[in-house]
Amino acid sequence: MNDSPLQTYGPAKRPDRLVEHERPAGMDDETVAALGKVSEALETVELARGFLYAFHRLSGTADRTLSEGVEQLRSAGHAELADELETVLVGRDVIEGMWTFQVVESYDANYYAAFRDTERWLRRQCGDAEPHIFEAEMKHREQGGE
Repeated sequence: MNDSPLQTYGPAKRPDRLVEHERPAGMDDETVAALGKVSEALETVELARGFLYAFHRLSGTADRTLSEGVEQLRSAGHAELADELETVLVGRDVIEGMWTFQVVESYDANYYAAFRDTERWLRRQCGDAEPHIFEAEMKHREQGGE
């Protein structure tokens, strides 16, 4: 790379751009910061939800892979060991009375939906504020806007 990064990628500053999400008229900095913090919390809930879905998928994959291993043990002449594994592990609840799909569904219905909907309600109560006002203003400042 003989060219400088500036020559290759151009400048980060874009002072000609407008703020993408304007704050509602009369909204103060403290409210923008508070909405930004609540939005940050929702993003963390979204990430946790993604991890929960990954847990669901990985647990299901483990169960199916275990079933294949049990069948291979049985085919290799170890029927008694295969029966023991199958009896103890195949199809086992991950939480008493629940498979992972039930954990995911419960999280979605009881926590995720309430958090998401309440965050939207809060923005409506604060002048129909767009999401990410805090970040939009930060982008504008960092790119050289006033």
